[in-house]
Amino acid sequence: MARNWEPDYSRWARPPNETEDRRCENAIKAIRKAIKQSDKLKNRSLTVFVQGSYRNRVNVRQDSDIDVGVLCNDSFFYELPEGTTEEALGISVPADYQYAQFKNELVEAMVAYFGHESVRRGNKAIDVRENAHDVDADVAPFFEHRHHLIDGKCRFGAALSPDNGPLILNYPERLLDSWPQTPLHYENGVWKNKKSHRSYKGVVRILKTIRSKMDEASIPAANPIPGFLIECMVWNAPIECFRGKSWTARVDSVILYLRLCTKDEEQCMFWTEVNAIKRLFESTQPWTRSQAHAFINAVQDYITAG
Repeated sequence: MARNWEPDYSRWARPPNETEDRRCENAIKAIRKAIKQSDKLKNRSLTVFVQGSYRNRVNVRQDSDIDVGVLCNDSFFYELPEGTTEEALGISVPADYQYAQFKNELVEAMVAYFGHESVRRGNKAIDVRENAHDVDADVAPFFEHRHHLIDGKCRFGAALSPDNGPLILNYPERLLDSWPQTPLHYENGVWKNKKSHRSYKGVVRILKTIRSKMDEASIPAANPIPGFLIECMVWNAPIECFRGKSWTARVDSVILYLRLCTKDEEQCMFWTEVNAIKRLFESTQPWTRSQAHAFINAVQDYITAG
């Protein structure tokens, strides 16, 4: 007899509780205090924000780290259309404050506030683990990124420069009032959740929980799949997939759609991340379409096996 997944799905689909929300608030408050106490950073124009699964409210119990971004508005990265120049577009980047200096000063601020034993500098972010303030966070430094388009418009995002590796560009949400009223990751997720009668984020949480259980069971297909990819794949499923009367019906519908579309490249070549900008399966991504397809097949097998 097939397993009745509905009770588990209903529990896994629930949004974060007050304890999780409090952890986010504690992390943000503590990191802002650390910056405020830094003589080098306190007068900088900085925006501190929660990003990732906690901000988008698709976090599950296995998502222990809170991703915190610190956007410095005193300088920026930029990208130009082919054949144009900085002079032609009137671009003048402040030369007195570089990204490497900003990251170094952010590390210093974290160490001064939380202590050496609680802070570790990573390639991309600063790992902060401090029990007294209940902080368990990855703090990522960002500069604004301006992508000048051929039509004269400009697309804004946040970019970080790893100690080793190329620039990483994100579009987490509209962080500054000066940015265009263009929906990015956070806004698009809110819209999808509303259109699906709050089913979209529930299905994401369910599939992320299943992925964790598969990983615990040493099912190989789960290992290379981050929660962010699951969130983005589910976002690409049409609203019709979320109209079932039960969580089981919705999950089955989404899985069927994802299995069919990830089977070959043509069916999902125009899929994007939730920001609706970056292609989900372009060659620069740390995952592949075939890995995604293998994972969805493995999810179906896991559910069927009960």
